[in-house]
Amino acid sequence: MRDISHVILHCTATPLGREVDIDEVRRWHTQGRNWSDVGYHFLIQLDGHLQKGRELVTVGAHTKGHNLYSIGVAYVGGLNAQGEPADTMTCEQEETFEHLAFALQMALCRPLTICGHNEFSSKACPGFEVKKKWPKL
Repeated sequence: MRDISHVILHCTATPLGREVDIDEVRRWHTQGRNWSDVGYHFLIQLDGHLQKGRELVTVGAHTKGHNLYSIGVAYVGGLNAQGEPADTMTCEQEETFEHLAFALQMALCRPLTICGHNEFSSKACPGFEVKKKWPKL
Protein backbone atom coordinates (compact mmCIF):
# COMPACT_ATOMS: atom_id res chain seq x y z
CA MET A 1 0.00 0.00 0.00
CA ARG A 2 1.08 3.58 -0.61
CA ASP A 3 2.14 5.75 2.33
CA ILE A 4 -1.03 7.84 2.50
CA SER A 5 -1.21 10.82 4.84
CA HIS A 6 -3.84 13.13 3.28
CA VAL A 7 -7.38 13.12 1.94
CA ILE A 8 -7.89 15.98 -0.51
CA LEU A 9 -11.45 17.12 -1.23
CA HIS A 10 -12.39 18.42 -4.68
CA CYS A 11 -15.58 19.38 -6.47
CA THR A 12 -16.67 18.62 -10.01
CA ALA A 13 -17.20 22.36 -10.66
CA THR A 14 -20.70 21.67 -11.95
CA PRO A 15 -23.76 23.85 -11.36
CA LEU A 16 -25.96 23.44 -8.31
CA GLY A 17 -28.19 20.38 -8.68
CA ARG A 18 -26.59 18.93 -11.83
CA GLU A 19 -25.97 15.22 -11.32
CA VAL A 20 -22.71 13.72 -12.55
CA ASP A 21 -21.49 10.15 -12.15
CA ILE A 22 -18.05 8.59 -12.07
CA ASP A 23 -18.32 7.48 -15.71
CA GLU A 24 -18.86 11.06 -16.88
CA VAL A 25 -15.94 12.33 -14.81
CA ARG A 26 -13.83 9.48 -16.17
CA ARG A 27 -14.67 10.63 -19.72
CA TRP A 28 -13.70 14.21 -18.83
CA HIS A 29 -10.33 12.97 -17.62
CA THR A 30 -9.57 10.28 -20.20
CA GLN A 31 -10.99 11.91 -23.33
CA GLY A 32 -10.68 15.57 -22.39
CA ARG A 33 -7.27 15.42 -20.75
CA ASN A 34 -5.88 12.15 -22.17
CA TRP A 35 -5.29 10.70 -18.70
CA SER A 36 -5.21 6.93 -18.20
CA ASP A 37 -8.21 6.98 -15.82
CA VAL A 38 -10.34 9.24 -13.65
CA GLY A 39 -8.09 11.28 -11.37
CA TYR A 40 -10.08 10.73 -8.15
CA HIS A 41 -10.33 7.70 -5.91
CA PHE A 42 -13.93 8.48 -4.95
CA LEU A 43 -16.87 10.58 -6.15
CA ILE A 44 -19.77 11.58 -3.89
CA GLN A 45 -23.03 12.06 -5.79
CA LEU A 46 -25.75 14.55 -4.82
CA ASP A 47 -27.71 11.92 -2.88
CA GLY A 48 -24.57 10.93 -0.96
CA HIS A 49 -23.96 7.75 -2.94
CA LEU A 50 -20.24 6.97 -3.02
CA GLN A 51 -18.73 5.84 -6.31
CA LYS A 52 -15.29 4.32 -6.64
CA GLY A 53 -12.76 5.79 -9.06
CA ARG A 54 -9.12 4.72 -9.01
CA GLU A 55 -7.93 1.94 -6.76
CA LEU A 56 -6.42 3.22 -3.51
CA VAL A 57 -3.12 1.53 -4.34
CA THR A 58 -2.95 3.61 -7.53
CA VAL A 59 -1.58 7.14 -7.33
CA GLY A 60 -4.30 9.66 -8.19
CA ALA A 61 -4.22 12.55 -10.65
CA HIS A 62 -6.02 15.24 -8.70
CA THR A 63 -3.54 17.58 -6.98
CA LYS A 64 -0.28 18.29 -8.79
CA GLY A 65 2.72 17.55 -6.60
CA HIS A 66 0.63 15.87 -3.87
CA ASN A 67 -0.85 12.76 -5.48
CA LEU A 68 1.74 10.30 -4.23
CA TYR A 69 0.67 10.53 -0.57
CA SER A 70 -3.01 11.42 -0.90
CA ILE A 71 -6.46 10.10 -1.68
CA GLY A 72 -8.56 12.28 -3.98
CA VAL A 73 -12.27 12.63 -3.24
CA ALA A 74 -14.62 14.80 -5.29
CA TYR A 75 -18.18 15.79 -4.57
CA VAL A 76 -20.65 16.62 -7.33
CA GLY A 77 -21.22 20.38 -7.40
CA GLY A 78 -19.13 23.35 -6.36
CA LEU A 79 -20.83 26.10 -8.38
CA ASN A 80 -23.87 28.08 -7.27
CA ALA A 81 -26.80 29.03 -9.54
CA GLN A 82 -24.77 31.96 -10.91
CA GLY A 83 -21.87 29.67 -11.82
CA GLU A 84 -19.62 30.97 -9.02
CA PRO A 85 -17.59 28.75 -6.67
CA ALA A 86 -19.63 27.88 -3.57
CA ASP A 87 -20.19 25.22 -0.96
CA THR A 88 -23.01 23.28 -2.59
CA MET A 89 -22.55 20.05 -0.64
CA THR A 90 -25.84 18.44 0.29
CA CYS A 91 -26.33 17.08 3.79
CA GLU A 92 -26.04 13.59 2.30
CA GLN A 93 -22.71 14.45 0.64
CA GLU A 94 -21.36 15.90 3.88
CA GLU A 95 -22.38 12.80 5.82
CA THR A 96 -20.80 10.50 3.24
CA PHE A 97 -17.55 12.47 3.26
CA GLU A 98 -17.38 12.37 7.06
CA HIS A 99 -17.99 8.60 7.08
CA LEU A 100 -15.45 8.06 4.29
CA ALA A 101 -12.76 10.11 6.04
CA PHE A 102 -13.31 8.15 9.26
CA ALA A 103 -13.36 4.79 7.44
CA LEU A 104 -10.13 5.58 5.58
CA GLN A 105 -8.40 6.50 8.85
CA MET A 106 -9.58 3.25 10.42
CA ALA A 107 -8.57 1.16 7.39
CA LEU A 108 -5.12 2.75 7.20
CA CYS A 109 -4.67 2.66 11.00
CA ARG A 110 -3.53 6.26 11.15
CA PRO A 111 -4.87 9.80 11.33
CA LEU A 112 -5.12 11.51 7.96
CA THR A 113 -4.91 15.22 7.24
CA ILE A 114 -8.15 16.36 5.60
CA CYS A 115 -7.62 19.21 3.12
CA GLY A 116 -9.26 21.04 0.26
CA HIS A 117 -7.72 21.28 -3.20
CA ASN A 118 -7.56 25.07 -2.69
CA GLU A 119 -4.89 24.56 -0.01
CA PHE A 120 -2.48 23.35 -2.72
CA SER A 121 -3.62 25.41 -5.69
CA SER A 122 -4.95 28.85 -6.54
CA LYS A 123 -8.25 27.21 -7.57
CA ALA A 124 -11.45 27.77 -5.54
CA CYS A 125 -12.13 24.01 -5.49
CA PRO A 126 -13.92 22.63 -3.46
CA GLY A 127 -15.71 25.98 -3.02
CA PHE A 128 -15.02 26.47 0.69
CA GLU A 129 -12.35 26.02 3.38
CA VAL A 130 -12.37 22.38 4.45
CA LYS A 131 -10.60 23.00 7.76
CA LYS A 132 -13.24 25.59 8.76
CA LYS A 133 -16.09 23.25 7.89
CA TRP A 134 -14.53 20.21 9.57
CA PRO A 135 -12.02 21.45 12.15
CA LYS A 136 -12.02 18.13 14.03
CA LEU A 137 -12.01 15.69 11.11
